[in-house]
Amino acid sequence: MPLVRIGDVSFNIEVEGPPKAPFVMLSNSLGSNYHMWDPQMADLTRQYRVIRYDSRGHGRSHADDGPYSIAGLGRDALAIMDALGVTKTHWVGLSKGGMVGMWLLANAPSRIERAVLANTGAHMGSPDLWNSRIRAALESGLAGLGAATMERWFTRDFRRGSPETVAKILEMFLATPPQGYAACCAAIRDMDQREAIRSISKPVLVIVGSHDPAADPGLGHEIAASIPGAKTVALDAAHLSNIEDPANFTKAVLDFLNGKEISAPIPRKRARRKPAPAKVPAKQAVVVTKAAVAQKPSAKKAALKPKPAKKASAKKTLAKKASAKKPAAKKPAAKAPAKKAAKKSPAKKKTRRR
Repeated sequence: MPLVRIGDVSFNIEVEGPPKAPFVMLSNSLGSNYHMWDPQMADLTRQYRVIRYDSRGHGRSHADDGPYSIAGLGRDALAIMDALGVTKTHWVGLSKGGMVGMWLLANAPSRIERAVLANTGAHMGSPDLWNSRIRAALESGLAGLGAATMERWFTRDFRRGSPETVAKILEMFLATPPQGYAACCAAIRDMDQREAIRSISKPVLVIVGSHDPAADPGLGHEIAASIPGAKTVALDAAHLSNIEDPANFTKAVLDFLNGKEISAPIPRKRARRKPAPAKVPAKQAVVVTKAAVAQKPSAKKAALKPKPAKKASAKKTLAKKASAKKPAAKKPAAKAPAKKAAKKSPAKKKTRRR
């Protein structure tokens, strides 16, 4: 669907699903666009006429310096409903979209049937937190906020196991107009709906992410405690639970919208890093020769095992034992050097007297 101009503002809107089906309206989080709902569309459009739109300041919708407010973003949603001829709809909003949903439930209850408020809060953090993000976005753009945002939006296991999905969402975040992002940060900074939501009487499902650092699960439980009859479901995910755990998120939404009992989420397999190979102790280290590597697999294994020392033959062993028992042969005593014979003096010849 092309951009829809409402007053002096243009909104990027997509409507899909059976024409006569009941409506459900999806509202995106801060720093995303309506494509964040792609994992839910196949299942939702089988039963519902789904309205997706880029919130003011996001995606292809109008973005200006503001100021924005949650009430103003709520009135945008009502204007979109009016432009499409929708008198009443279900609502599914995540994070900022959940904040807009709370405003609608408290201020325009006749327009909402049932509402899902996911990964959100009625009051979010200190002003300093939001002021620092506003400064960063306006001074340097969203590039400097990207890495920290992905760490809040997804668990470490999901970032490691699904890098393509995280890269796609990061690209979506970086495409958000900095002035629109900053203006919505200001709207969240100034929001406090903790008292207003106590007047809500419509059926509400609150979804929390058990590992959500952006919207602590406690904030979701506070919302549920403030709304009579509200139900809660916790998913094994961080902030964008509809992307990290789409199967359980979608099932919980459909069960709730259809008035069914919400079952416990099915435990999902978390991506894990492969353990590093164990190091061989130095004493058992074996040198593998080229000849051993060239052998067949079975031969290779044999080559890796240290060969036991060869046993001496039986004859050699007996010979060694026998030689060990015999006393060592005595060496002959060294002969004393022969004394030199004394030289005899020559005998004197007797002379005869004549």
